[in-house]
Amino acid sequence: MTAPAILMAAPNGARRGKADHPALPGTIPEIVAEARACRAAGAALLHAHVRDATGAHVLDAGLYAELLAECARAVPDLLVQVTTEAAGRYGPEAQAALIETLRPPMLSIALREIWPEGSNPALAARSFALSAEAGLHVQHILYDAADLARFRAARAAGVIPAAVADCVLFVLGRYAEGQRADPAELAPFLAPPPQETWFLCAFGPAEGACIRAALSEGGHARVGFENNLHLADGTLAPSTAALVAEAAKGARALGREIASPAVTARLLGLSRPLDASGPRP
Repeated sequence: MTAPAILMAAPNGARRGKADHPALPGTIPEIVAEARACRAAGAALLHAHVRDATGAHVLDAGLYAELLAECARAVPDLLVQVTTEAAGRYGPEAQAALIETLRPPMLSIALREIWPEGSNPALAARSFALSAEAGLHVQHILYDAADLARFRAARAAGVIPAAVADCVLFVLGRYAEGQRADPAELAPFLAPPPQETWFLCAFGPAEGACIRAALSEGGHARVGFENNLHLADGTLAPSTAALVAEAAKGARALGREIASPAVTARLLGLSRPLDASGPRP
């Protein structure tokens, strides 16, 4: 039996704004409204970024706590993943501080950001250990096959405890010319086939084709305005929810049902069905 497909919505990211698309959410009410629409379209997970009053990406524990609380009120069954993305504004210390202060039930961490190559792994190891001890779910953001190899070496060395080493996101196109992904970029991540639960996101107008390739290989998908603004036919998408709906349609065409938040919690091995109610005690 083919496993259900998990869809994660990424409606804003760290870099785009209203000038890129007027429907891109920036304020917490806008993010929550889009989260509600994405849940209705089939998303079980929200990949969350918050912005300050100027619209800039921030790693602000207070704003994240507010967003988690508002999502819990408005879309109570939606799972919410907090990003620790540096976006050129933050270093590993700020990322570690956010994890320590907020302790969100679900978070994403780019290994190359929290542990830059050639640096001491102590800070990263402490953040991963804290996440494991607190029962947080960590998704590791990996940009190429070298990142994947480094992730597995860090797991083998104990820098990343096994309890938080079973979920990865492969990113296509981030460093390609014009940030235009190609489905062929997926192949190096899948040789040999990953044992981790894996998701894929892809930059640029080929996002849909890349997502379909991942879904056909048993992966899961993260879609939205963070990475792409266009539907598969090349037209401008009206919202991230429209991209989620398109991904859901593609998954069903491949014979994969769309995972609910409760099914997603089981597939990701969460200790309990998490909601967006905020940090654990």
